[in-house]
Amino acid sequence: MPTTVIIGTQWGDEGKGKVVDYLSQKMDFVVRFNGGPNAGHTVINDYGVFKLHLVSAGIFNQKAISIIGNGVAIDPEILNEEIENLRGKGVSCQNLKVSDKAHLILPWHILLDELQEKERGTNEIGTTKRGIGPVFSDKVGRFGLRAGDFLDEKELSEKLFASYNRAKNLLGEKLSFSFDEVLKKILSHRSYLLPYIVQTEFILWEAIAKKKNILLEGAQGVLLDVDFGTYPDVTSSACISASACQGSGIPPKELNEIIGVVKAYTTRVGAKEQPFPTEMPTELASELREKANEYGATTGRPRRCGWLDGFLLRYAAKINGFTSLAITRLDSLTGFEKLKICSGYKTKQGKTISLAGLSLSQLKGLQPIYLELPGWKEFPKNCKRFSDLPRETQRYLNKIEDLVKVPIKLISFGPERGKTLQL
Repeated sequence: MPTTVIIGTQWGDEGKGKVVDYLSQKMDFVVRFNGGPNAGHTVINDYGVFKLHLVSAGIFNQKAISIIGNGVAIDPEILNEEIENLRGKGVSCQNLKVSDKAHLILPWHILLDELQEKERGTNEIGTTKRGIGPVFSDKVGRFGLRAGDFLDEKELSEKLFASYNRAKNLLGEKLSFSFDEVLKKILSHRSYLLPYIVQTEFILWEAIAKKKNILLEGAQGVLLDVDFGTYPDVTSSACISASACQGSGIPPKELNEIIGVVKAYTTRVGAKEQPFPTEMPTELASELREKANEYGATTGRPRRCGWLDGFLLRYAAKINGFTSLAITRLDSLTGFEKLKICSGYKTKQGKTISLAGLSLSQLKGLQPIYLELPGWKEFPKNCKRFSDLPRETQRYLNKIEDLVKVPIKLISFGPERGKTLQL
């Protein structure tokens, strides 16, 4: 499996960090290719507990090269803090590389994000207010600064000044900090990050030629994709397998495996008004949220909890071309007498919706069609093989494979690296 892609299949928060940490132990290169510090990949291993926002979860394999690709938006301050935190816990970052084409989140991007969210009022998206939308707007509008601009201090200052003036014209008195303040801070980040900045695509092309093992780590999830997600309640970057190539420089023909990470149930963060057809009743959702600690790694916001949506998983499989699935948080469903899986949708008039007739923007008006399965009372502490799982758990997993038409190759039943079963 020379080049493998990891994709979240739902609205993010599927446990991708745990899966990447596990698989990266056999990898030579691990690459973050999309999103920005709005991501929060939780990893628990021998080094401790980490909530990674920019650095790949593969950083813990000290023999591998860890890359932040061109598709990632970087907040220099957050990246500096993350590197220092890793070093402080004994994790070397000497193998970290940052693409010179990765765009930089600047202070006015964060301010704009906050103002735009406030302007939406009751139609708020639920953004993390990390500047993601505005920085990608500048990227597409060709106003952005990139990590490679750090290489020339004079050119950096000139580009930063132009960007500051544009923001000042746009925001007026709301932009309260001076250019000199921003420049001073950016130059301090420059001196810190400069050694990491390279043309990472050339490194990856050489790795492919040498048949090295490469893992591409996606952020967020399919249903948050800016094109194929539940628009407009989505993130500002592409989250599907095709974006792994765009965000790293690896050609599509070099992708060998595409693994979809599936939480054993569904969660979503954001405004309550955003569509979530399989959302559980309040009491049941609260029980699962507290049991599974379903709070955002980046914002701390409580996640809405619902039953597994097999119909949307099938949609995600079609978009991404998954070769296998990794199921996470399976142990969190222990103790529920009955479990439900959504196998389809129908309109309020009772008409069944086909996958071809699905419109994610109209989810709010659809009703889920459920399959009901028996739950399991206990979950074994150590699973070495599929047969060690409770019979009801096996049936639940088999039903997922039947619905999605993709084999399950990995099962996670706890946050620690060792709580993983590879089939």
